[in-house]
Amino acid sequence: MNRYTIPSKLDEPERIGPWTIDELVVTVGPFVVGIITQQFMVGIIAGALGWYTLRKAKAGRAGAWLLNAAYWYLPSEVLKLNAVPPSYIRLMAG
Repeated sequence: MNRYTIPSKLDEPERIGPWTIDELVVTVGPFVVGIITQQFMVGIIAGALGWYTLRKAKAGRAGAWLLNAAYWYLPSEVLKLNAVPPSYIRLMAG
């Protein structure tokens, strides 16, 4: 008999409601900025566009793919990762 079972949702990302955490930030962030700047409709449209763009960028890939792309293509000051060398250093001696 099989006494142990592996949950089917073990590798699922954490969710807040129907969204993953990064989707929530991309959706709600522009909405909140739109409310603060009194541009309510612009905030809603920017949040919906950001959510749609993020979903298309993550389609079929892990969420860490975006972090890896940001490391390679954005300036090193954007992420401020102290434990890793900047991406422009290709060969390290020592």
